[in-house]
Amino acid sequence: MFRITKIKTLIMNYFYYKTTTWDNSNPNVSEETKDFWQHLSEKKNWRITQLPNGYYQTEYKDIVDDVWHDVTRRETIESAESAIDGSIEHYNKRLEFLSGPKVVKTFK
Repeated sequence: MFRITKIKTLIMNYFYYKTTTWDNSNPNVSEETKDFWQHLSEKKNWRITQLPNGYYQTEYKDIVDDVWHDVTRRETIESAESAIDGSIEHYNKRLEFLSGPKVVKTFK
């Protein structure tokens, strides 16, 4: 029993390490992914549609084709736009992170 528990603990620690560790000096993000994030960080690539049930659906335009992909559904148009703004902020932060660590405070 002890041996199985120890093995499970080692495996879980390994998966935790592999999923939470990222080398800040060299994030391995492809150019395709960077372009996609850049595309999603621009509000002109988003729209809101009203569904037959009265809900509003946020959608983004495909980076290649003229196809729209649904993302979220909200009860009001204001909350749908807020969801889009949150997504844009999220992808802007991802793009900012790719430039590497930034100085947030210095001491004299």
